[in-house]
Amino acid sequence: MIVAATETVSSAGKAAEWNWRSPMPITYSPLFSWPLKPLLILRWFAAHWFALSSKTVVLAFAIISWLYLQPAVERCVTFELDWIAQIYARNLGLMALVAGGLHLYFYSFRKQGAESQFDCRAMETDSPRFTFDNQVWDNMFWTCVSGVTVWTAYESLFMWAFANHIVATLDWRENGVWFVLFFVLHPVWNGAHFYVVHRALHWPPLYKAAHALHHRNSNIGPWTGLSMHPIEHIMYMSSVLLLLVVPAHPIFVLFMLQYLAVSAATSHTGFEKLRVAGTRVMSLGDYFHQLHHRHFECNYGTLEIQCDAWGGSFHDGTGEATKRLRESRHKGFTD
Repeated sequence: MIVAATETVSSAGKAAEWNWRSPMPITYSPLFSWPLKPLLILRWFAAHWFALSSKTVVLAFAIISWLYLQPAVERCVTFELDWIAQIYARNLGLMALVAGGLHLYFYSFRKQGAESQFDCRAMETDSPRFTFDNQVWDNMFWTCVSGVTVWTAYESLFMWAFANHIVATLDWRENGVWFVLFFVLHPVWNGAHFYVVHRALHWPPLYKAAHALHHRNSNIGPWTGLSMHPIEHIMYMSSVLLLLVVPAHPIFVLFMLQYLAVSAATSHTGFEKLRVAGTRVMSLGDYFHQLHHRHFECNYGTLEIQCDAWGGSFHDGTGEATKRLRESRHKGFTD
């Protein structure tokens, strides 16, 4: 049952209750449940790959980018400003389309009102915590200036490596099964990598140097997802380095990096679902990660793989989980 809170926010801008909650308790994907349930696993994959989702949207973006918007591999033998600028412009446009479009729809034009919005607090203005004293401008700045730049740097390095045969390019016609398996299994790798990197970013020295910038945002919006310090962008997007050791194709690079950027925007939307004319179009916001921004010391990974459950940091959205987290903090202060 989805629970809608009876109160929204106080005049001080502090959330008293969630405006909207996902069904509780939150559960992981069935991929690592035991005993294995093959039918449930098949249904999970079908729900993510045979319906409109962030995964299918990014796959479409990656295919379009490769066919029409990517510089030819032959141009990338040496680093030249023209082809690197082409990649940067496309990445910037994609980020503006996704994060900008979602922000306009949900926050500027309020097309969905507060329906399925987790936290009804407005984006902060006149706050010295943020660059330019404005949360949205701060988030846009760090996303576009640092995020898109690091994203483009990783992609450019891989294009140069493909052009110089440092990384061998697979032919999809000869490796069709691996092409399918790569896209299907990618979210598991992404979830495990994100958990490890995210836990590292909560190590006090790294948190102070980098991750604190992202956690300025206790309430989040589409531009928040990729609003990070350059150190964090380098760590977050290092997931793509997997392709240095597994068989690869340039479209894998496009998909992995675009998934990191686009899913960051969609998961931080602040709304569980996108609805048009009252009809559910697709799932968006991630209540699992929204809890991390609210409670800080939980839910470091994703729901594809049970890293938080194994590491003792899983918050399933219930009051009991919040109580356990507070008791753990209190014990830490008193020990």
